[in-house]
Amino acid sequence: MKKFNKLFLTVLISSAFFVSCSNDDDNNDEPRGDYENGIFIVNEGNFGKTNGTISYLSDDLSIENNVFSLVNPGKITGDTPLFIGFKDDAAYIVVNGSNKIEVVNRYTFKSIATVTANLNNPRFIAFANGKGYVTNWGEGSDPADDYVAVLDLTTNTVTSSISVVEGPEKIIENDGKLYVAHKGGWGQGNSLTVINSATNTVVTNFVVGDVPSDLVKDNGTLYILCNGKPFYADVETAGKIVKVNLSTNTVSSTLDFTGITHPGFLDIEDSKVYYTIGNNIYSMAANATSLPATALFKASDVTNLYGFAVEDNKIYAADAINNQDPGEAYIYSLTGTKNKSFTVGISPNGFYFND
Repeated sequence: MKKFNKLFLTVLISSAFFVSCSNDDDNNDEPRGDYENGIFIVNEGNFGKTNGTISYLSDDLSIENNVFSLVNPGKITGDTPLFIGFKDDAAYIVVNGSNKIEVVNRYTFKSIATVTANLNNPRFIAFANGKGYVTNWGEGSDPADDYVAVLDLTTNTVTSSISVVEGPEKIIENDGKLYVAHKGGWGQGNSLTVINSATNTVVTNFVVGDVPSDLVKDNGTLYILCNGKPFYADVETAGKIVKVNLSTNTVSSTLDFTGITHPGFLDIEDSKVYYTIGNNIYSMAANATSLPATALFKASDVTNLYGFAVEDNKIYAADAINNQDPGEAYIYSLTGTKNKSFTVGISPNGFYFND
C-alpha cells in the first residue's frame, strides 16, 4: 500500500509537471503581435518636417509603410526619427527633430508613452541597469551643453543627465558600461566616452579617431568606424577602424584607410567585419591586421547609401536616393546577388531586427 501511494504520488506530480510545461509551451507559441520578428526600417523624412515614418518588412518579405501611424491613429512618428532601441517588450523610437522618444510595444507597435521632457536634440539610445541612456547634442552651436539623458523605463521619464563632451552619437552597452562615440555634433569629434551605469558617471574619455560614427562589439572587442574629417573641415583626414579592448578600455589596434578615404558604415556577423566605402561593400576577418584590397561587391542599384546592416547571411542596404522622395531598401546575398528590393519612406537610414 505504501509503494502504491508513492507510485500514485509520482504519477500525480509528473502529470502536473507535464501539464504545467505543456501550458508554458502553449503560451510561448502564442503570437505576440502583428510585428513579431521581421525588420523595422526607420525613414527620417525631410528634416524640419514631420513626415518621418517607420516601415515594417515581415519574414515573408511583405512591406508595410508608416506602421506607427497606422497602428496609432492620430499620432505621427514626427520630425527625423533616427533610431529604434529594443528593451524587453518595448521599442524606443528616438525622434531627433521632434525632441521626443515614442515608446511602443515592439510586437504590436501600439503606443505606450511619448517622452518629451528633458530631451534636446536626442540621437541614439542604449540600455543598462534597467535604465535607458539617450545621447543628446543640446544646441548644435553650443559645445558645452551635450549630455546623456538617463531614462527611467518604468515611468518613461528622464530622471537625470550625464554631461559629456561635444557631439555624443552612437551608444552601446557592454557589461554595465556605456560606450559613447563623439562624432562631433555640428563639428568633428574624435573621442570615445565610457560611462559607469551603476554610478551614472564618466569613467574615461579618450581619442580614437576623427568622426567616430559606428560602434559594434564582438568577443570582447569594440569596433569603431571613424569616417575621417570631411573635405570642408580645417584639414581633411582619412577614416580608420579602431579596436578597443573592452576589458581595459584602451585602444588595442587601428586600421588606417589610405589617402583621404571616408568609409561609411560598419557591421559585424560571424566574426566577419563588414564596412562600406561609397557603394562598395567590404568584408574581412574580425582579427585581420590589414584592410582588404578589393571590395566584396558593389551595390550598383543604390544611388545614395544611407543605411547598412548584415544579418543572417544577408546584406541590407538603404537607399535615400535624393533625400526628398521615397527611398528603397535592398537585400543582397553575401556575394552581392540582389535578392529583393522594396520602396519605403523618405531617407531610410537603418534596419532594426525584431527578434
